Amino acid sequence: MNLCAILLLLTFTTPGWGRELDPFPDLNPNNLHELKEATRVLEEELKLAVRPQTYLLIDLGTGMIHIKGRGIGLHQIPIVTWSAGPREALKGIHRLVARPPVVRRKIEPGAAAEQEPISVADMPTDYVLSFTPPLNVTVVPSVANDGIFRGAVLLGKVGWHKVKDWAAHLFTDQPAVSSSYLELTLTADHAQSLAWSLVDGMAVVIRRTSDK
Repeated sequence: MNLCAILLLLTFTTPGWGRELDPFPDLNPNNLHELKEATRVLEEELKLAVRPQTYLLIDLGTGMIHIKGRGIGLHQIPIVTWSAGPREALKGIHRLVARPPVVRRKIEPGAAAEQEPISVADMPTDYVLSFTPPLNVTVVPSVANDGIFRGAVLLGKVGWHKVKDWAAHLFTDQPAVSSSYLELTLTADHAQSLAWSLVDGMAVVIRRTSDK
């Protein structure tokens, strides 16, 4: 393990001033598996923090998405619920292949030809993010306040993406990677905020839990 990451972790888990900077407030220092996972995440973050580009830390332990730059938290997005494939598929640094499509507003007849600048309101609320190494992150808005029809449509979209992944590998010689997935449920506003923050090639690190 990276020595710097281990020293940082020991600092964060030692009572005193380091507790105020604790990046994993739910971490149990007596749980060896949690300590190893936290150290791995810090190792990956150290690689990303030396570069000026922003990156994502998806912390499944605390249920929070962190948008960071140079190791400093810039924005947080809470996760309502989540589900994931095998833990091993979530390991390492993954990079975004492409941003989700923008829902452009239609130009009203007779209005000026120029479109207004893209804003957060133009971002989609449900989408699939493809990363390399192979990992699909499905983002869907919570349906607690939506109608039955809206909820059925969203669930259908998630199922359709999984069917496409399965079919894409059915007729190839490549091993199926459909199990490399993470499904995140966010509020509609937060889903749009996340889509707005993404850039092509953006890195993501996922902190896994010990029970999933």
